[in-house]
Amino acid sequence: MRRGGQPGRHTSAPVTIVFVSSNHLTQEHPVTNHSPRLAGRLNLAVAALIAAATCSAMPAHAAAADKKTMQIAAPWEIGSLDPAKAGYIFTRMQVSETLVGVDAQGGLAPGLASGWEVSANQLVWRFRLRPGAKFHDGATLTPADAVRALERARANPGVLGNAPVQKISADKDAVVFELSRPFSPLAAFLAHASTQILAPASYAADGTVKAVVGTGPYKIASIQPPQKMEVERFDGWQGKKPAIERVGYLAVGRGETRNMLANSGQADLVFTHDPANFDRLKAQKKLKFESMAIPRTIYIKVNAAHPALKDVATRRALSLAIDRTGIATGVMREPRAAATQLFAPVMQEWHVPALQSLGRDLAQARELLKSAGWTPGPGGVLQRDGKPFKVTMRTFSDRPELPTIATAIQAQLKEVGIDMAVAIMNSGEIPGGHKDGSLELALLARNYSLVPDPVGTLLQDFGPTGGDWGAMNWTSAALRDAIAALSAPATPTGARCCAAPSPPSCRLICR
Repeated sequence: MRRGGQPGRHTSAPVTIVFVSSNHLTQEHPVTNHSPRLAGRLNLAVAALIAAATCSAMPAHAAAADKKTMQIAAPWEIGSLDPAKAGYIFTRMQVSETLVGVDAQGGLAPGLASGWEVSANQLVWRFRLRPGAKFHDGATLTPADAVRALERARANPGVLGNAPVQKISADKDAVVFELSRPFSPLAAFLAHASTQILAPASYAADGTVKAVVGTGPYKIASIQPPQKMEVERFDGWQGKKPAIERVGYLAVGRGETRNMLANSGQADLVFTHDPANFDRLKAQKKLKFESMAIPRTIYIKVNAAHPALKDVATRRALSLAIDRTGIATGVMREPRAAATQLFAPVMQEWHVPALQSLGRDLAQARELLKSAGWTPGPGGVLQRDGKPFKVTMRTFSDRPELPTIATAIQAQLKEVGIDMAVAIMNSGEIPGGHKDGSLELALLARNYSLVPDPVGTLLQDFGPTGGDWGAMNWTSAALRDAIAALSAPATPTGARCCAAPSPPSCRLICR
């Protein structure tokens, strides 16, 4: 966003903010069981920066009609109006809200629920709604409205379906969850964008979402999926009035185009850039960089039932053939981004410093491949049972570093005789390939803060049948037991979460 010097004053030095974030490069593998911790901050990224702009004026050369409009460019398409598919776009743009929010430190905070309490046996959670909250169509939010939205979220793909919820009901001014067993991350699950509360007017007669009518400080003025949306200030918002009157959102898949929008000043806030372009972008004095370390891990999703990948020795060889430090240094321009395990050091209560690091060992990789029956074939490509070792890795350009990393992995695997093709596709081709079984390998970036307790993401990725973005044709009873233990209550007694900051005794239960 273009920012000036003092609130309410114009400036002749417009600045475009370029948002970048840190990644962690690894390969999918099981995690160690230890105490859960809130890790989420990325959900606040757009909202926090929009909020920061409320203290600044638009530049002097901006057209008078546009001086209160901020333009955002990001790689994420508006793929659907359904919260289960693209809900994060609408929560980040502050159009809709969830029962529970997340503060700047990653802790849980009131959202549409002003507070919540848990029964002594941990089986009943009661979320009191914020009094007087209104939808953008003027209707007052009722507990019944919230129950309808949450039941829909529970039935659709998303995190809530992984919680042991038996019943959701309305009771006076509250929404009540009844559980089949104690489940401490429930409040964190209710901060996920797929659980956002929409007005009854949002739904068509068949239950599909026809419009996003939320309760946030901004309402949708116009929308043209999958590329464009414009939101405007909602006068019925109960909180502090936003100073930015209108915000435009443009989904731009190509990193080069986002760079151009940043350089030209056509966008005020530009998300996600290829690290290789940082030096050139930083040379532009009109650009200001905002960065945040977040718990995002880049990893390889493997179809463990694929004929070439079905044995453990082959999969271990793939891991040993990858030079994570080289990729982190050469592609990410940050040697510390090389992974030693699934969770980055920023996730202090999940990262295990003593765990053996993931390293490169080509000699051991070749020995493992030999033990798995692979022998040299024509052109140096390995073969087994007369079939060459050829696989395809799917990836996408929403995260601009992924295609470059995939190409680097392609070259590294070639050194041990693996012929890997790279297919740059729409990100939806990865879950699609998981469902129809066609996926072989995929390179993706998994954000462990979308649910502000990583257990939510782990349950999605490592359940008995795997997950769209997680395991494929691989499961582990020990891992499932470890994740279940992480979701167990931290204390046997009930506690009350009223308003941020909540007391320590409350955080033990509500995270």
